[in-house]
Amino acid sequence: MFKNRILIIALFAGAAVILGGCGEYEKLLKSRDYQAKYDMGVKLYEEGEYAKAGTLFDQVANIYRGTTKADTVKYYQAQSYYGQRDYLMAGYYFNELSSTYASSVYLEESDFMTAYCYYKQSPRPELDQENTYKTITALQMFISRQPSSERIPECLEIITEMRNKLVEKSFISARLYYDLGYYDSAILALRNSLMEYPDTKYREELMFLILKSSYLLADKSIPSKQKERFQATVDEYLSFVGEFPDGPHTREAERMYESSNDFLEENSNESS
Repeated sequence: MFKNRILIIALFAGAAVILGGCGEYEKLLKSRDYQAKYDMGVKLYEEGEYAKAGTLFDQVANIYRGTTKADTVKYYQAQSYYGQRDYLMAGYYFNELSSTYASSVYLEESDFMTAYCYYKQSPRPELDQENTYKTITALQMFISRQPSSERIPECLEIITEMRNKLVEKSFISARLYYDLGYYDSAILALRNSLMEYPDTKYREELMFLILKSSYLLADKSIPSKQKERFQATVDEYLSFVGEFPDGPHTREAERMYESSNDFLEENSNESS
C-alpha cells in the first residue's frame, strides 16, 4: 500500500513538471523576452524538440536580423525544420543563410545542406525530377565554392546517384510509349534517351525496343508504308546486333530481322 502511494506521488510530481514545462513554453511564446526565447530555442533544439524550437526561432529571426547572432538564429531555424523533416523549409532557410551571410561560420554547412535538402526531396524515378536536377546543380555549386571541403566525396557520390536516377527516368518515360503501343513516338523517345545518355546501363534494352517498335510499326502500317518501315527495321537490327551480338534479345531480334527480310524479298519488285 505504501509503495503504491509513493508511485502515485511520483507520477503526479512528474506530471506537474511536464505541465509546468509546457506552461513555461506557452508563456514564453507570448512574451517579448527575445533572449529567453533564443535560449529556450537552443535548449529545446539540443533536446530534440525541433517543432517547439523552430517556433521560437521563427519568432526571433527578424528581431536578431542585423545583429551578430543573426546567422546563428538562421542556422538553428533551418536545422529545426530539418529535424522535423520539413526539407522544403529547411532548404529555404539554409539557402537564405548562405545568400545573406557570406562570412558566416555556418556558410559551408549551409551551402551543403541547401543541396542536401533538395536531395531529400528527390522522388522515385517515375515522378517529376525537378528536385533531382536542383540537387545536382546545388552540389556542383558547392564543389565550386568549397573545393577543399571534406564533403566533396559525398557530393560526388550523390551526384552520381542523381544522374543514375535521371537515366532511369529517361528510360521509363521512353518505354512508356512502347508499352502504350505508340510505336512511332516510342522510336523518337527511345532515340532521345540514347542520345542524352549514350553510356546508359539500359543501352541494350533501348536499342532492342527501338528495333521492336520499328518492326511493330511496320507490321501495323498501311501497305504503302510497309516496305520503307521494314527496311528501317532491317537497319535497326544491323545496328543492334553490331553492338550486342549475343544477349537475351538475340533470338527475338533475329526473328524480326528474318520476317522483315522475307517481306522485302516478296515485295522487291513493287514500287515504294
